[in-house]
Amino acid sequence: MTVEMERLGEPFGFTGDGDGGRRARRLVRERAAKVVADERLLDDIELMTAEGVANAVLHGSGLITVTVSAKGRRLHVEVTDGGPAHGGSDGLPRLDHGRGLTVIDTLADAWGFEQSPGRTRLWFTVTPGR
Repeated sequence: MTVEMERLGEPFGFTGDGDGGRRARRLVRERAAKVVADERLLDDIELMTAEGVANAVLHGSGLITVTVSAKGRRLHVEVTDGGPAHGGSDGLPRLDHGRGLTVIDTLADAWGFEQSPGRTRLWFTVTPGR
């Protein structure tokens, strides 16, 4: 990302076990509320975070990290993990097979997905009032 963003708190790391996903959604909502006043947009941000975290838990490996940043009113959320857990029956990395990326595509102003053997990164941005 070329625009300098200010991190809103430290990145939150967790494994796919336990309640880390729920805690990540709450943390993102709390941090997003520092720049977003619209409750419906906060709901959308929480939903997109839930979808990104679910993909990391289902398809990723290692530590899952969620980072929230902002520049002015633009909010940036990033979910990373240690890369694909395993391939499908053909040995290729599994891609989203649900509606998670479609939800993010619909709700975010911009988003991206990058995957390599050692890292998966999903990010999205929203700008209130855009």
